[in-house]
Amino acid sequence: MVKAVAAGVPSLAPFFDEGQGLGRDQQVRAQTAHGGLQQGDTPGLYGGSKQPTVCDVVRLKEFLSDPANERKAQAWAAALSVTTAEIPGFLDRLTPVLLRHDTLVKNHDYKKGKAAPFNALLQAGIAILVDADGLPAVKCSCGNPLRPFEGDTTGIKVEFDDRNEEWKGYEKTSVVAIRPATRILERLALVDVEEPERGINRPVGTTGEKDTTFDTRERRAVPDLAGATFGQAGRKLADKGLAVAFEGGGLPPDGARVTASDPPAGTELRFGEYVTLSVAGESSGGSAGGTTSTPPGSGTTSQPTKDPSGSTPSSSSPSPSTPPPSSSGPGSSGPGSSGPSSPGPTNGPPSSGPSSSAAPPTSAPPPSTKDPTTSSPPPVTSSPPQTTSSPPTSAPVTSSAPPPETSAPVTTDPATGVPSTDGPSTDGPAFSTTA
Repeated sequence: MVKAVAAGVPSLAPFFDEGQGLGRDQQVRAQTAHGGLQQGDTPGLYGGSKQPTVCDVVRLKEFLSDPANERKAQAWAAALSVTTAEIPGFLDRLTPVLLRHDTLVKNHDYKKGKAAPFNALLQAGIAILVDADGLPAVKCSCGNPLRPFEGDTTGIKVEFDDRNEEWKGYEKTSVVAIRPATRILERLALVDVEEPERGINRPVGTTGEKDTTFDTRERRAVPDLAGATFGQAGRKLADKGLAVAFEGGGLPPDGARVTASDPPAGTELRFGEYVTLSVAGESSGGSAGGTTSTPPGSGTTSQPTKDPSGSTPSSSSPSPSTPPPSSSGPGSSGPGSSGPSSPGPTNGPPSSGPSSSAAPPTSAPPPSTKDPTTSSPPPVTSSPPQTTSSPPTSAPVTSSAPPPETSAPVTTDPATGVPSTDGPSTDGPAFSTTA
């Protein structure tokens, strides 16, 4: 059972008085998605606007630091697996965004002095804060803590009520759940919810004052992925601002070898459009020449350890099903998603690391273990990239290199597409071949 939470509807048990304007939801038409999992660095997964102050992080920090609210602060911190002393630093690493999809989360009300968790479906347009893994962390309007949803996205039953009536455009098959990015994030590549042809590069931990823009209509060529591992191919596509898809019952292991892509190398696509990968060969957790890996709902929920060098992460990952390739063209729907997740406990947010947190275990999420390998600028992610191949290992890996920046938003035809997910690795680094 999942409770529906509509945009603009106040919580009955908020941590923060919503009348004080902590956050502002917007009316956003949910983008069509195939349902299932998306990783936090997926290009275009989240939205932004020309008025980026959708969440007053300073006010939330002051509220939780006030001794008069100590009990609420303790419950809030416990829900996010941080200490009350770590709250200011934790909030400083969060980034305000707008949901572009109806998104599954584990929400928390404040009841009887404690955080009361419940599964929720947040409507597109709700303002949230995301952490350094790209995971929802706070619902802006009420300050309620958020954790990742770990159930099967295809097995949900959404409970609407007289306050949160079923909204126009709701499709059960199009809801998404978010999983941690497998690389250190430096930026999020957002899509303007009012002008979809305008992309926004937002550095992680900023609230909009350092935004730069790009044209989501700009064409990017599909790289040559034959011979690369599935994980490497996914990261290359993300670096191009393209999404990865796979035809089969579940995502293959990161170590599975890619034999072909559809469309083929050299094809020019717009930001967030799908590229379907075919794999062959035997890999851990998969079968030779197979089109599936661990079936959805099998209970595999451990997350990979991120490597700032960009090498393949080292631990088992959830086994989501991947959506079919997108047939969307210019002006089509926004980023889609992968398949359903397996049931299990929630993932956790980062705790104190300056860049991002390590992917959490299946029970309570641990503190961050990821650290950039150099002193280079803050990690970037999900930004629409340039046409280069995998980034060097001497600096934190980015999910994508930012496209040319513009000083003003583009005003011509909007473009959309569906973003990709970088699957976590199970086999370690492998060699990649590029054109």
